[in-house]
Order: sequence, then structure tokens, then C-alpha cells
Amino acid sequence: MRISFVIPALNEQDSLQQLTQEIQAHCPTEDHEIIYIDDGSTDASFEIMSSLAGKDERIKVVRFRRNFGKAAALQKGFSIATGEVVFTMDADLQDDPSEIPAFLAKLDEGYDLVSGWKQKRKDPWHKRWPSKLYNWVTARTFGLKLRDYNCGFKAYRKSLVKELTLYGEMHRYIPVLAHALGYKVGQIPVHHRARQFGKSKYGIERYLRGLFDLLTVKMVTHYNKSPLYLFGRWGLASTLLGIVISGYLAVLKLFWGVPLSNRPLLFLGILLILGGLQFASLGLISELIVNKFNSPNKQNISIKESINIDDAG
Repeated sequence: MRISFVIPALNEQDSLQQLTQEIQAHCPTEDHEIIYIDDGSTDASFEIMSSLAGKDERIKVVRFRRNFGKAAALQKGFSIATGEVVFTMDADLQDDPSEIPAFLAKLDEGYDLVSGWKQKRKDPWHKRWPSKLYNWVTARTFGLKLRDYNCGFKAYRKSLVKELTLYGEMHRYIPVLAHALGYKVGQIPVHHRARQFGKSKYGIERYLRGLFDLLTVKMVTHYNKSPLYLFGRWGLASTLLGIVISGYLAVLKLFWGVPLSNRPLLFLGILLILGGLQFASLGLISELIVNKFNSPNKQNISIKESINIDDAG
């Protein structure tokens, strides 16, 4: 069985050699490949990757012209991977390659995606507690009970990674996307190590981006084939409520002569009807767009160079 490792890296020059050695020490087969995606590093990361690739043709490197983000890096790595099983790991040494056999054993139980669960996370509290909230909200939004959605240490079957389309911060919701496609998703507890080198590449702005992407994923997993079901539902409810309010006011005017010019309820009824019609129109327009352009998103990234890869396109 061939195994691929897809590892995005941004300014991780101090960890790459050790990570490579640990992966190769714990990988149960010589038939494997390590795909490093240099996501716009400004340190010596690419030079170290190049040196490693020059010594071992199983190590492949793709270098982006600038930082495009983890989702784009994973998408590119998935497109290159040739293994029957594909692992993703962070390049900062916090993921422990000694867990590789445990992931493979879990896959053998019939799972298509196995996600790591950092039971004892070696990160400061201001990263742990927002992550707990994020996992709680995500689990209840999508009905997939995982303790740690955002752990970068995952194992996939090849069929799944070739079907995924990632962009923005969608890498945080890979288990949700896989679940929506009908794949079986599981988890195992993993050893999470303290960061040895460098610092985290994510700031507080990631939480805002994560919220927007949560809404996006909810849309694409539940309403991507028929957005009218979402917009039409709200539009119909708003319009009906507006009609009821307007009808009530019309009865007051016709039968009791109640003046309406000073009734805020009149403006609310009109607003609800107009808003409902706009929602319905948005749903119809979305339907037209979906039907006309129902194809995977093309990643707008630019590759500067690649090593040991036949086709970098």
C-alpha cells in the first residue's frame, strides 16, 4: 500500500529535517511519498526542502509564489498525491508521526477519514478555549460528533481527497465536507507536542474567517444543489407574515375606519412583503447560477517551481 504525506509549510525551516526523519522512521512502508507545499515561506524552508528532495526522490516539493493559505496548499497536495492513503500533518512538529500506525488501524475498521483528537493540547489557553467553542458549535451545526475538527493530523482514503474542493479556510471543515459526501468519518486520540520552533501563523482574525466559512460550508453542504430551498423558505415566511399584517390593517381600515398613516405596523408589513420577495428573487437567481456554473472551483494560485513532480499544473 502506497502512502502519501501532504504537509503545508510556512516558515518552518527548523523543523523540516526532523519531521522528515520521523515520518520515514514510523511509516510502515518504503512505498511512500512526502509532499511539501511551501506556502510562500520567507526563511530557508524551501532551500531545506530542496536539499531533502535532492537526496530522496520520494520527497516532492511545490513552492507557491506567495502565501495562498492552508486550504490552497492542501488542495494542491491532494491533486499530486498518488498514495492509496493520504496523511496531512502540520510542519511544526506538534503532530507526532509515531501515531501513523494507529491511523492506519482505524482506517482498516472501515473509515474513509480519520481525524486526530488532541486530548491534551500543548497550546496556550487563548487558543484552546476558542477552539473548544468552535468544535462545539460545528458539531451542533452539522450533526457530526467530533471532538477536534481542526486537528491537522488526518488520514484519508485516496477517493476522498480526489473529490474534495477546498478554498478560503475550508480546511477546518474537511470532516464536515466528507460527511456530507457520504464518507465515513472517525477519530482517534493523538499525542500533541509542544511547539519547539517558531510561532503560530494564525492570529485572532482566523476566528472571524472561520465563522464566515462555517456559513459557507452550511450552504454548500445543504443547499448547493437548490439554494431556492433556503432563500425561498425565508422569503415565503416573510411574505406571508407581511400579508397577514397588511390584511389585518386593511380590515381595521375598511370596517372600523382606523387611520393607518401613523401605524408603524403598516410599514413593518410592507417591509416584510418586499423583503420576502427579494429573498425569493435571490433564491431564483442563485438557482440559475448553480445550474449554469455547477463545476468545482478552480484554485487561483501560482506555482513558482516544483521538485520531483512530473506535472505541477
